[in-house]
Amino acid sequence: MSGFPAKYGLLLGLYVVWLCYASTAGEATCKLKATFNLSGYKKVEKKKVIIGGMFSVHNRLTSTGNSTSSVPVSSGCEGFNFRTFRWTQTMLFAISEINNSSKLLPNTDLGYVIYDSCFTISKAVEGTLTYLTGQDYAVPNYRCGNGAPLAALVGAGGCDLSIATARILGLYYFPQAGYSSSCSVLESRFQYPTFLRTIPSDEHQSVAMAQLVLRFGWTWVGTIAADDDYGKYGIKRFKEIVEEAGVCISFAETLPKLTSPETIQRIVRSVTESTAKIVVVFSSDVDLSPLVEELLRNNVTNRTWIASESWVTSSLIARRPNIMSVLGGTLGFAIQRAEIPGLQDHLLGIDPYQDALTEEFWETAFNCTLSYTRALRNARAAREAGNATASKVSTRAALEGLCNGKENLQKLNSTYSDVSQLRLTYNVYKAVYAVAYALHNLEHCVPGKGPFEGDTCANISNFEPWQLMYYLKNLRFNVPHTGEEIFFNDGEVMGYYEILNWQRASDGGVTYTSIGFYNSTAPASKRLFIDNSSIIWHNDMVQAPRSVCSERCQPGTRMGIRQGEPVCCFDCIPCADGEISNTTGQVGCIQCEADYWSNANRDACVPKTIEFLDFGEALGITLIVIAVFGALLTFVVVVVFMMYLNTPLVQVNDPLLSFTLLLGLVVTFLCSIVFLGKPQPWSCMTSQVALALGFAIVLSSLMGKSALLMLRARAIKATKTAAKAAKAAAAASEQTVACTVWLILLPPHPVKNTAAQNIKIILECDPGNIIFICCVFGYDVLLALLAFIFAFVARKLEDHFSEGKCVTFGMLVFFIVWISFVPAYLSTRGKFMVAVQIFAILASSFGLLMCVFLPKCYVLLVKPERNTEEMMIPRAKSRDSKATGTSASLSTATEANGTTISTVSLND
Repeated sequence: MSGFPAKYGLLLGLYVVWLCYASTAGEATCKLKATFNLSGYKKVEKKKVIIGGMFSVHNRLTSTGNSTSSVPVSSGCEGFNFRTFRWTQTMLFAISEINNSSKLLPNTDLGYVIYDSCFTISKAVEGTLTYLTGQDYAVPNYRCGNGAPLAALVGAGGCDLSIATARILGLYYFPQAGYSSSCSVLESRFQYPTFLRTIPSDEHQSVAMAQLVLRFGWTWVGTIAADDDYGKYGIKRFKEIVEEAGVCISFAETLPKLTSPETIQRIVRSVTESTAKIVVVFSSDVDLSPLVEELLRNNVTNRTWIASESWVTSSLIARRPNIMSVLGGTLGFAIQRAEIPGLQDHLLGIDPYQDALTEEFWETAFNCTLSYTRALRNARAAREAGNATASKVSTRAALEGLCNGKENLQKLNSTYSDVSQLRLTYNVYKAVYAVAYALHNLEHCVPGKGPFEGDTCANISNFEPWQLMYYLKNLRFNVPHTGEEIFFNDGEVMGYYEILNWQRASDGGVTYTSIGFYNSTAPASKRLFIDNSSIIWHNDMVQAPRSVCSERCQPGTRMGIRQGEPVCCFDCIPCADGEISNTTGQVGCIQCEADYWSNANRDACVPKTIEFLDFGEALGITLIVIAVFGALLTFVVVVVFMMYLNTPLVQVNDPLLSFTLLLGLVVTFLCSIVFLGKPQPWSCMTSQVALALGFAIVLSSLMGKSALLMLRARAIKATKTAAKAAKAAAAASEQTVACTVWLILLPPHPVKNTAAQNIKIILECDPGNIIFICCVFGYDVLLALLAFIFAFVARKLEDHFSEGKCVTFGMLVFFIVWISFVPAYLSTRGKFMVAVQIFAILASSFGLLMCVFLPKCYVLLVKPERNTEEMMIPRAKSRDSKATGTSASLSTATEANGTTISTVSLND
């Protein structure tokens, strides 16, 4: 307002002064154009200091019309609340106790101004403005009364009410001591600089509730909150904690402030349709009451309720008929409980005619009328509305409903006189004493040692609100009767809660059983203590209920999140092969290490089976027996050939090539045994090299024989043939050189094959280098092809043994075996690959042995009469004699070349 003219500011100031002191009809007026309809208690005459108080004695405002054709009137209140009326009387009791004390404020008599906030913000604001003004008419920013100074306001009840009043009182730095406003938003000293409270902040309660839910493993819960700051902030903080820990909210409902049957019915449907068995409720008893009625009407059972401190011990909820069928087993957090000596006597000794508020209490409690005039007026109204008979009845009933003011309150057994659970009542008591002790310290300040500028002290008869605020912030005292030490840490007290369990009493009602506590000042691991054995759950169960959207996945499975649903709703999916989960509720599976594999249950990694073709197993023994038999059989053939070495049959088959061939077969038979057993570096090198060399010897010998047969079939000179055979027989030496280079540079070595089969580690021999093995065995293939070609060409050369055909057939067997080996080898895994390889070696070796040497052994041993030189003479097969010639001509041609035919066999 820098541009606002100074003269206008002066005029505005003069106007306000005139407004405050101008008179109308002889009366000073300092008010706004409004009249507040407030009820409560007031005693300020001849009092040194005034303490304010605000309590929600009524639950709601009475409905009024919206007409602007008449002077607006502040709404009245209805729905009398016995519990909060007890709090009001507790403040009166505490002030009386302080005024009668010789130790606390002995020279100061306290007065009081107490208003009913009707559980609404508007009434709380009305009371605050009226209290600050000092008159029945509120004038913002002015105190027009000249009475005793105002000390502090005790109140104003719920969070919304205290927030509204704290914003006003904070403007003037006026102290406010809350007794039931626990919402965490009031922790802000920036927004609410003068607000202190004797009840712990809901920050502690929300954390405690969350830890309770986590303690019992509940991951699927519903929440219900009042539509005010108490409910919103409390449930918001609770959700933040539990959701961070993996808990999911099944439903989140808000209780309406105004009666709404449709909303209440919708909340009940949410509770019944949800699979969540745990419902957390952050609400006052007044807001929760309509929902409890609907729950009872619908007989909603099998739920466990978690109660906030505002309703866990409320008689408004607990005293309802058949309440245990719905709320039995409830767990709740209650603030500290205490006994206040003399309070019950005060409550039972009130005078019903003291004032209008007490009179209303009495009439509500006993359902009667204290005023005879009002009773007659009611009867007259009934008579005017009905017939004469009805009028007589109504008049008699009205007179019978009169109270005499001497009714016994103790016989009522009502919430008002019940002092068994003094918790919020105790908070009111502490708040009044906190203000009193602060005033006591202010009054007994030593001049020259005061806390204010110049070491001055404040005057108890005329102090400023901010001066008392100093003493409140630095206050430390022990509560009378209980001895509890009270001090404020930036306006807050420590968070201590007693955990209660609703158990069935002998009369069917509710018994609040203490099962543990929560202490915010204790170490983190010891803040929450619960005695599980003392809990009685819903339907008198001793086993804690389970509340999960999906049961935790067992070991061997993992959580599979369902699309579009909360993370707590999932399917349990078995772990894949090679993966495990060894704890319950595991999100993902763990991959086993390279040499390990998952067991059948997928809950542990076990060493993979080490597989190789062992000597001791049945298949290994069988192959060894066959291999040894083949070697022995070959050795028998060698012995037979040695015995008949000088016979025509052995001589015509070139003994050197025959023995070389037999030696190669012995090598191939015996090298197959080296393939068995656990692969070792020496066995890998020996098996591969021995096989390559053995086949090289065998195939080079067969190639020499086949070449000799082919050359004989073409009638080439024997000397040239012998030279070719010798050269062919020497082919094995070239293979030896190649194998030696192979062993030196990149030798075969054992490896662990983990790729062939997941559950096994196959021990096998790595050839070292594919190029070398292809070259070595490719050379054997080349020898085999040459031997086959030569033998095939010589197959038409006729003799008594058809040697060419035998070699050709033997090579066909060789090729058939190894061609069949390739797909069989590739289609098998593990030790059976080795078995297939050994079988191919043995089969090809037996095929060559049988085809080449069986006919000869048969002649040597069974038909010796055919073992003659005449029988060894070959005959070339031809279509005409001119083309092929006769035996004589062939013999002559051979002799002409100077070579004896008996020295060379056609079978070679």
